[in-house]
Formats: sequence, C-alpha cells, structure tokens
Amino acid sequence: MSYQVFARKYRPRTFADVLGQDHVVRTLRNAIEQERLAHAYLFVGPRGTGKTSTARILSKALNCPGGPMIDFDPDDPMCIEIAEGRALDVLEIDGASNNGVEQVRELRDTVKFAPASGRFKIYYIDEVHMLSNAAFNALLKTLEEPPEHVKFIFATTEPNKILPTIISRCQRFDLRPIPTDIIAAHLQHIAEEENVKLDDAAAWAIAKGADGGMRDAQSMMDQLVAFAVPKSPRKTSSMSLASPPVKRSQLSSRVSWIRNPPNHSRSSTNSSKAVRISPSFLAKW
Repeated sequence: MSYQVFARKYRPRTFADVLGQDHVVRTLRNAIEQERLAHAYLFVGPRGTGKTSTARILSKALNCPGGPMIDFDPDDPMCIEIAEGRALDVLEIDGASNNGVEQVRELRDTVKFAPASGRFKIYYIDEVHMLSNAAFNALLKTLEEPPEHVKFIFATTEPNKILPTIISRCQRFDLRPIPTDIIAAHLQHIAEEENVKLDDAAAWAIAKGADGGMRDAQSMMDQLVAFAVPKSPRKTSSMSLASPPVKRSQLSSRVSWIRNPPNHSRSSTNSSKAVRISPSFLAKW
C-alpha cells in the first residue's frame, strides 16, 4: 500500500474523533437522536478545522445501515464508501469548478431520483461561496423545499460571499480554530502510533504554528518526521524529535519558517542556513 500522509491517515471517522468542535458535535448528535434533522446544513470555519470531515461523518450517520444513528460502525462498507468519497448516494461537489447555472440545473434534475441504497441522497458542496449569484438563485427553490430523501451540506471559509437567502435556508454551524493544547495532544497521539519520539515543546510549537488548523499541524509534522529519518533506519524503529531546552517562542518562530519558507529571490546561501536552523529542535542524527 502506498504511503498515506498523516492528514488523511488520521482523519476523524466518527463524532467521537472530531476534536475542538464540541458545540457542533453535540448539536448534530442530539438532532439525530431526536430525529430533528434539517434539510440543509452550512459548515463555516477556517481551513483545517474539520468541515469536510464533519460533513462525511454526518453523511455516515444518516446513511449507515439502520440509520440515522450516531453510533455507526465506521468500518461498515457503506461508511467506508462515504469516507473515500465514492458513495453513490453522497455526492461531493467542488464549488470552485462547478459554480455555474448549468451545473446547478443538472443538480436540480437529479434530486428527484431516489437514493440507490441509503436512506438519503446527500449533496455536499465544498467552497460553496464560489458559486455565482445566478447559480445561488437557481438553487433557492430546491433548497427551500427539497424532496424528503434529499439533504444538502455546504462548507465554506468565506460565508460573507454567500447570499443571505441561502444562509437563511440552512442550519449554520461555525467551526472554531482548534485550541493549541488539543492539537499538541493529537500530535503526540500520532507520534505514538507512528513510533516517533516527539518532545512536548516540539509538539506545542508545531501546534502553535498551525494557527488552529489540525491539517496544517499534521502536514508540518509529516515534513519534520521525514527530515528526522535516521541514517540507518534498520538499527532503530523510532525517531526522536526531542532536543535540548529551547524557548517556546523560538520554536514557534522556527516552525513558522516551515509554513512560510523564504521566497526564491533569496540567495542559496541564506536558504541553506534557514533549512538548518528552522527544524533545530529535531534530534541530531
């Protein structure tokens, strides 16, 4: 099996896996238990806070065998198909590349068809703010009174670009930046699973540099683990990111270099120095 990056390998699979969004998880769980399901949901938040993951988990809860139910089996074939984005009844649409009236008209033509195997036909539109005003207007009537078997889930980082008439037809959930301590703890969990020794200060620095985005933190850690691979991997199965004591402010500034590396206009000499300095809290192999 080909290598899978941390952001995909450790993606949340159930409501219990969603970190830092307790208010969203609690509301969705209660709505499912009480059978108070809305026909349209809007997830708003910065990148890497779990909008797509939450949408897929909600889709699993709605379309799992015997659902809707909150305690579904993530290893069920239907749930696996939804998680991998290949379920027939859960259509994931990229709003950036399907933002015209014609695409919305095609969507309107398909909502009348019953789901193939699940209870609901779910339309998930990512970056929905990229739809044109004409496309939004074409969606209004269907969004207001969709068939009983249809659910809409929208996600966006820029809700100010969505028409108020669209927002008023949805239940809006604002996903917050994930707290630094939660990200750091999750990085330690990943380190344990991957047999990597991660110093607490290093985990905190990576989490701080991610600015509340779990995906950014996982991507940075992926890169740092690759940097710290030992020269003789057969001799040891663990890798250490530990280091002598360093101030957290210094660690954060060095991690920020990894997120925003210097541009190519700088000299090669300066760039090479930056490469050696920025991950200085890694073990000296």
